[in-house]
Amino acid sequence: MTDPLIKAILDMDGDEAIRIVNERVAANEDPMGILDCGKEALTTIGELFEKQEFFLAELVMGGQIFKDIADIVSPLLKSEGAESKGRILMGTVQSDIHDLGKNLVVLMLEISGFDVLDIGVDQTAEDFIEAIKEFDPHVIGLSGLLTVAFTSMQKIVAEIEKAGLRDGRKIMIGGSQMDDHVNKLVGADGFGTDAMKAVELSRNWCEG
Repeated sequence: MTDPLIKAILDMDGDEAIRIVNERVAANEDPMGILDCGKEALTTIGELFEKQEFFLAELVMGGQIFKDIADIVSPLLKSEGAESKGRILMGTVQSDIHDLGKNLVVLMLEISGFDVLDIGVDQTAEDFIEAIKEFDPHVIGLSGLLTVAFTSMQKIVAEIEKAGLRDGRKIMIGGSQMDDHVNKLVGADGFGTDAMKAVELSRNWCEG
């Protein structure tokens, strides 16, 4: 039997999803369990999108409902005064303005205890370099959905190295079209096609 929260998200019924979340929070249910339901629903939405049973509108709406749920639940997961697990710089690269995946990655990293600086979309190598100098991140995340983003990522990584800012930092790339070939082409340290992979990479690099 499908969890009512998952069903509400798949039905794109944001009001019902929020009602269920507030009810569960009031009943002191495990906040991570609530979030897991949201992630499961998002995964299903992604699979249905790939099968062309859902379209971009459902993908965007599902992401917004998840964000609204996370806004309620994430404060319950963050320990006050907890030490940061590391600093992560995130941005969608030049020539790409997609931010749904990036926003989800930022959200999951923050929930997982990282300090995240999100510099937005269509960001140049100069934008990333300026942010690196100011924020001093342990990990740099380059996001992109379009294939044209590969060239931008390659240029950004090269410029970061040229500026002498690569040492002691890891670079990850993210997007649904990322694979080993693109990772090697760009010169990144790792890649992910979903938010949890970004969290896993960041944990391994920052804690290792």
